Amino acid sequence: MSIDLLREGTVIPAHPLALTGGRALDERRQRALTRYYLAAGAGGAAVAVHTTQFAIREAGLLRPVLEISAEVVAKEAGRPFVLVAGACGGTAQAVAEAELAASLGYHAVLLSPALPGATEPELLERAKAVGEVLPVIGFYLQEAVGGRRLSPAFWRELSGQESVVAIKTAPFDRYRTVDVARAVAESGRAGDLALYTGNDDNILGDLLTSFAGVHVVGGLLGQWAVWTHAAVLMFEEVRRARAGDEAALRSLLARAADLTDANGAVFDVAGGFRGCIAGVHEVLRGQGLLAGTWCLDPEETLSPGQAQEIARVRAAYRWLVDDDFVAAHLDDWLR
Repeated sequence: MSIDLLREGTVIPAHPLALTGGRALDERRQRALTRYYLAAGAGGAAVAVHTTQFAIREAGLLRPVLEISAEVVAKEAGRPFVLVAGACGGTAQAVAEAELAASLGYHAVLLSPALPGATEPELLERAKAVGEVLPVIGFYLQEAVGGRRLSPAFWRELSGQESVVAIKTAPFDRYRTVDVARAVAESGRAGDLALYTGNDDNILGDLLTSFAGVHVVGGLLGQWAVWTHAAVLMFEEVRRARAGDEAALRSLLARAADLTDANGAVFDVAGGFRGCIAGVHEVLRGQGLLAGTWCLDPEETLSPGQAQEIARVRAAYRWLVDDDFVAAHLDDWLR
């Protein structure tokens, strides 16, 4: 049922990492974050991905972080909820991480393309090997945070693999996004393979557009790690617009730039994305979900002026914010 929900399209936040001031895992707040996404109405969560910090592997936190979300969902969800695990590294590492995720009850793997030196055929073989363990979500990651340019031929070949159930397009580039959509259409698997936006800079543009006859059905986004309840309400409005509600469509288009502006502040576009994870943490810290903005790398911090920019967009775009919702439930999530 969870894979059916993934194919249908839903809101999937990229799950952050909760740390103490000593940069140890804050298990209570890590559980609270998963509870937040459940209560906010998200359809899933992606754990051990870029927003969670790839360095959890070197820090020995991969298993505990995956376990915490899986345990909360198993005990408290009471509905279909898509658990996506990030997997990194070469074939052996990625397969091992997929096997760990499968043993914990995860439903799919988001396969990082950040593998320096690997050829496109090697990436395809890695995807095939991981797909023997769990369904695969392909991932076009922007170069500013470790991604690489991949050819249309690569996306056609990947789309043709039956174990690939979705592709997250996050190149932050319209031309490359069209490349992926066209590849899905040409693969003949458009009905089986779901296209998700990861383009945090143009979320509504993606969700309201048909690319080469292929629709983006949902989002797997770092931006949706914050203000998630508001994102769920927005996604419901997107569905009404797709169904022919012209008033909803006009309203969403009028607000699309608000969301892009807010993402620019959270993701630290002015600083070249250096503070993107710390920016997510800053929003959650302001709501009480996190105790601070600490990242595993002490050098990974907010850029100068970024906190002020986040405060600006929070005040300017109240429709994007779910502070009242969080305040009403925070004590329960932190129990």
